[in-house]
Amino acid sequence: MPSWVDLLLTCGPKDSERERSHGRYCHGPRRAGRMCTAVITVGVIANPAAGKDIRRLVARGRVVSNQEKANTLRRVFAGMAATGVERILVMPDASRLSEPARRDWESQLRVEYLDMPPVEHQDGSTHAAGFMAREGVSCIVTLGGDGTNRVVARSCGDTPLVPISTGTNNVFPQMVEGTLAGLAAGALATGKVAPEEVCATSKRLDVLVDEKLADIALVDAAISSEQFTGARAIWDVGTVHEVFLTRAEPASIGLSSVGARLRPTTLDEPLGLHLRLSGRPGKNRTTVLAPVGPGLVSHVDIAAWSVLEPGERREVKLRPGTVALDGEREIALIAGRRVEVMLNANGPRVIQVARANELLAGRGAGGVR
Repeated sequence: MPSWVDLLLTCGPKDSERERSHGRYCHGPRRAGRMCTAVITVGVIANPAAGKDIRRLVARGRVVSNQEKANTLRRVFAGMAATGVERILVMPDASRLSEPARRDWESQLRVEYLDMPPVEHQDGSTHAAGFMAREGVSCIVTLGGDGTNRVVARSCGDTPLVPISTGTNNVFPQMVEGTLAGLAAGALATGKVAPEEVCATSKRLDVLVDEKLADIALVDAAISSEQFTGARAIWDVGTVHEVFLTRAEPASIGLSSVGARLRPTTLDEPLGLHLRLSGRPGKNRTTVLAPVGPGLVSHVDIAAWSVLEPGERREVKLRPGTVALDGEREIALIAGRRVEVMLNANGPRVIQVARANELLAGRGAGGVR
């Protein structure tokens, strides 16, 4: 099985191929790219673990039950069925989140599970997204938080995402009703709207270890003095030495909200931010009040900050410590390894649900079949 780095670099059909076919591929398990009679297909990746980490204990993060996730998928499937989607390719999970939706629509939608074990680890979502991209799905609907979408983005290539928020510090996924998300996914898959009309290209942060890509982040990479990954989730800002951000919007929560108090930065703006929270103070040192977590509003000291340009690398010098990617500690900082963070303007493409529904509504009978 290829590594996720290989998938990130190689997977996904080209735009021209996807726009000609609108996902009309035959999706036998692991038989990538096998063309057959036109089958309009969308992928679905739902993370049963999203919204259940330690931040429910140390902060006031919401808990999204598996029942609510299953109900959201029922609404997503309804929207896709209404627009003419024919087949849904699903990542299997131990909680069987898609089963109620499958039963609801079994007479109208062909729901198939990927030929892989039920996913219990984030690498499973990465490989599922890679399989779906190579199979030529028109887009992938995800249920989860920033972390879920990060591991999907490792391997989805240029396949557009419809990220629905069910996690904690959700900046990347959208707080959107499932029916509307399903309509947006279906509109793209059936050609009722075009990718250039509704898709925005997000940014990402590449973490390089000794010149090789080690991992990515979609929103923030935090350099922490914590030496072990432990429960993974990062919730104590006092342990954060510096932060790299792809976006910083005032209405966001988490570490990106800190950057928003310094220099608001949108999804499609071609720059990022680098904040240093400790060490020698710079000329622009300051203190901001920001919502660093659900129910947690804190004063955060900023020693220095600057704009990060696409392609620009910044070396991480803290040792020992860890690198937290979109809120979860993933990479250990140890002596003898050179670690850099680079802003990459070619992140995953995201379907703008509101825009897709606006266009759909204006194209006759609400755009449904």
